[in-house]
Amino acid sequence: MPRHLSLRDIDWPLLAITLIICALGVLQIYSATHDTKWQDAWWKQIVWIALGLVMLWVASSIDYHTLLGQVPLFYCLTVTALFVTVSVGKKVFGSKRWISVAGVNLQISEVAKLVIILLVARYLSELKRKELGIGDLLKLGVLVGIPTLLVMLQPDLGTSLTYVAILGAGVLLAGLRWYHLAAIMLVGGLAAPAAWPFLNDYQKTRLETFVNPYADPRGAGYQVIQSRIAVGHGGLWGTGATRGTQTQLRFLPVAHTDFIFSAFAEEHGFVGVVVVLGLYFLLIMQIVQNAQAAPDRAGMYICMGVAALLLFHLLVNVGMVVGSMPVTGIPLPLMSSGGSNLFSVFMMLGLVNNVRLRRFAT
Repeated sequence: MPRHLSLRDIDWPLLAITLIICALGVLQIYSATHDTKWQDAWWKQIVWIALGLVMLWVASSIDYHTLLGQVPLFYCLTVTALFVTVSVGKKVFGSKRWISVAGVNLQISEVAKLVIILLVARYLSELKRKELGIGDLLKLGVLVGIPTLLVMLQPDLGTSLTYVAILGAGVLLAGLRWYHLAAIMLVGGLAAPAAWPFLNDYQKTRLETFVNPYADPRGAGYQVIQSRIAVGHGGLWGTGATRGTQTQLRFLPVAHTDFIFSAFAEEHGFVGVVVVLGLYFLLIMQIVQNAQAAPDRAGMYICMGVAALLLFHLLVNVGMVVGSMPVTGIPLPLMSSGGSNLFSVFMMLGLVNNVRLRRFAT
């Protein structure tokens, strides 16, 4: 960290809220996996959190202006890595989302989130106009569209949509004309039905299940139905840790990853849900506050890109587990078990802290 920056300048409230959410995640992972083949997942999560803190520190220490200057290089490397992933990546459950480097599986699509945040921030901060022109919109759309398409080909529709969320937040903040927004919405509405033939069978099944999960209650609709039962079973105060019947009797699939919010709602009830959603609200508001105090437009776009991404993850995951959104496999940030998404979130929070620290640079 540069000499002119002090430890007291770090966003300690942001870090504290992050670690509290992580702690609740570890507790729920332990509860959901004890006496199962994943019973070591909770301590692995603690190791990943410790590594994530190191990544947060590194992301805070390198001046974000230096990172913005290397965006073309980062972008080319990311697109190349995504192409390699689609071509020769490790196939798990029918998707090629990982590549192996020195025995370590890397999910490049998670790293790409940071690159896209930096890309959008650099492009929009360099504009000299008060509003986006159609040419600017098309150029930025193509730049973000290339990695989005590559991730969709893995296939990983959920992660690819997070890139669109980052782009959407950026262009709205940059001053999108109302008729451009109307045109985008019109094209999107017309393109959605046309995209149906190009979806994979499992993606079509998920959309059909979203419309009516009870059409196949023991097959495609099973996850959503059990998830909704678990959420409802929690009541006001919940059943208590390690005491949720849906979770502990294994009716609820992947209760420590994509559906961890359902397991948490069952065992900690409505009160627990309000607490954890309140923590996420405070986290996002803290990021927005850093955006408002950013020393320049690029810093503002970085912070708001992170806020938009976390909000998108939260809305889609919570909506998914209560049946208000299709199942997409988007994890709950900082709580779901797994290293790749956790690392990317910590690095994004490092970028936010990076912007905050540079307020005091001379």
